[in-house]
Amino acid sequence: MEYNGIAMRLFFEKLITRRDFLRTCGWLTVSGVVISRLTRFAAAQEAKIGFIKPAPAMHYEKLPNQKVKCLLCPRKCIVAKGHRGFCRVRENRGGEYYTLVHSNPCAVHIDPIEKKPLFHFHPGTTALSIATAGCNFTCKNCQNYDISQARPDDTVNIDIGPKGIVELAQKYNTPTIAYTYTEPTVFYEYMLETAKIARSRGLLNIYHSNGYINQEALTTLVQYLDGANVDLKGFSDTFYREITGGNLNPVLESLKTLKKHGVWLEITNLVIPTKNDSETSIEELCNWVMSELGNETPIHFSRFYPQYKLQNLPPTPVETLKKAAEIARVCGLDYVYIGNVPGVTEEDTYCPRCGKTVIGRTGYYIHNQSIKDGRCEFCNATIAGRWD
Repeated sequence: MEYNGIAMRLFFEKLITRRDFLRTCGWLTVSGVVISRLTRFAAAQEAKIGFIKPAPAMHYEKLPNQKVKCLLCPRKCIVAKGHRGFCRVRENRGGEYYTLVHSNPCAVHIDPIEKKPLFHFHPGTTALSIATAGCNFTCKNCQNYDISQARPDDTVNIDIGPKGIVELAQKYNTPTIAYTYTEPTVFYEYMLETAKIARSRGLLNIYHSNGYINQEALTTLVQYLDGANVDLKGFSDTFYREITGGNLNPVLESLKTLKKHGVWLEITNLVIPTKNDSETSIEELCNWVMSELGNETPIHFSRFYPQYKLQNLPPTPVETLKKAAEIARVCGLDYVYIGNVPGVTEEDTYCPRCGKTVIGRTGYYIHNQSIKDGRCEFCNATIAGRWD
């Protein structure tokens, strides 16, 4: 009852939505003490609906008649004076472009690193996770649509700048800061400034992204990123246009850039019945990952549950996910996982040489680990990842 009491207090203080409240009840059983402390932190801040601190935006060009062209993501929105871009969080004010999501997150939580999901990145540690309102996709299956498809004017935001986020991570001994929940690209300036300070203080930076970002902006960001999980949502432009409102190719280019610059990379593919679950599509996706990113790149096949605008579809059959995992292994990928299905053997990490379990997981909980100095303790094979 203590944990539910904490969640209820968060709910009635309007610091989270009803859906977040229900999710929080489950997470509090793992980390009640930490959430309790963060609740006191949030209550002490200026948390209120529509709190905005406009800041100059990066990556745009000025056009005639006080219009601007945003160059942050592949949409390249042309925005008239007094209007906002597609993401709802960047505004043309008198011919100058501003971000409205700098230093005003609507979500601040401490999560296990496995929740990102990152299975080969300092397992068993935690990440201070932040998000603001907004997104540059309109995914019909979004589970966080109440903040991703919202304007910052309509969410409950906390007044905390980059330095404050880093100090909060240090206070609660979280070695990593995660930019997540919504698309981090839309709060690029906030993320970049925070990541720079975090790096200078010995903290790690990760992000969970849809990969829809222009190369110039990403090339700057990767200098401060240590890890990333990117949603490769499908493997056709038709799927991307129908489900996300975006395009596939920019995502593929982002994945190659992250890999090229040495950012630890894992991929999530949410398998949606009748939309991207054909064996042909999954095989094409896995072959691309194998050829462009390498066999050591972990891939997570995640189970779809009816959400948002796709509530007419059933949950993904476990058999479909098992088949996807089998296809990935046949394609040569060494680390293949199934997500959102508690208790399956595909939650564990296996040594690609001897086949023994080197990390045993149940949900976000690690119950055994047999990796030492990045190697399998049974056969001494290298296990790809960031372990120290």
